[in-house]
Amino acid sequence: MPIPASTAPLTRSLAREEVYRNLKQWIIELQLAPGEILRDQELATQLGVSRTPVREALRQLEDEGLVVTSFHKWTKVAPSNLADIAQLYPVVAALEAAALELALPHLTPADLQELAASNDALAAAIAAQDHQLATALDAEFHAIIVRVSMNLEIEKMLASLRPRIRRIELAHFGDQRMAPQSVAEHAAIIEALRAGDSQAAVQLIKQNWSLPPDLLQLATKTTMDPAPATLT
Repeated sequence: MPIPASTAPLTRSLAREEVYRNLKQWIIELQLAPGEILRDQELATQLGVSRTPVREALRQLEDEGLVVTSFHKWTKVAPSNLADIAQLYPVVAALEAAALELALPHLTPADLQELAASNDALAAAIAAQDHQLATALDAEFHAIIVRVSMNLEIEKMLASLRPRIRRIELAHFGDQRMAPQSVAEHAAIIEALRAGDSQAAVQLIKQNWSLPPDLLQLATKTTMDPAPATLT
């Protein structure tokens, strides 16, 4: 798959961060395909920078699980394993449940109103079949809860997991997970919070991160398969 061509050269002062952001976006959105070889000189030429910021960005992306390397041999976009979803979703569910418990003492009527407005916008985006906006609004809803928790460690851990999840979802599910059911589950979370039912709210946010039975069966099957389904 060719490197996206519509990329303006970067100024030196912004090179390191911009190279990282560009490469990360291309990988998450599958413009750089799972398993694709990444050549630092080719990337540097396309982005109009030296090889140094490209190498730094690739090292950071490797730390985040989006790039894999074989020392002195190759650097590739990490595979997109469906089986990883069965491992990642429960982790995110647990972290967000912890964030919600921490947020409960701090939630204000304004926060609940913000959650409701975000969910209303999500419903409208899904109805309009604007999948990109719907995905952003779904992330916004969850980010509000994490923000109110005021726990930076949870926020950092979730920030490292979400890009990996988004890439796998796009590769294997398309936009199937973004459905009206998400809106209903968010609404139930809001109602539980308004009622002060923290136990119900925690269970509901975990449920929101559970896979539908058919997708769970497929992901679990590939976890146990000696040759799991991989997009490369």
